[in-house]
Amino acid sequence: MSNPAPNEIPHLLVHEEADNVGVVVVEGLTAGTDMLCCITHDNSTFRLTAGADVPIGHKIALKDLKDGDTAIKYGEDIGKIIADIPQGGHVHTQNCKTKRW
Repeated sequence: MSNPAPNEIPHLLVHEEADNVGVVVVEGLTAGTDMLCCITHDNSTFRLTAGADVPIGHKIALKDLKDGDTAIKYGEDIGKIIADIPQGGHVHTQNCKTKRW
């Protein structure tokens, strides 16, 4: 964990330490950005490099995710990974699907 610079705002929010995806909370996030990531459960922070341009509200993989893995957000199963996603990659409908259908 690192300490953010004074007045630095998070780029990515993670709800629980066990989550493997986080949510982008800034406009215009571009590939290569050194993101400040905040785990809201305990306000701890870490850094991660964005691997893609990702719109606000979309998810980013916190670690390498493989086809068949479960996406975890809020400490809960939110879907099945259907294509490999590298750490820092965009998690969206092209590589993550609900398990309901």
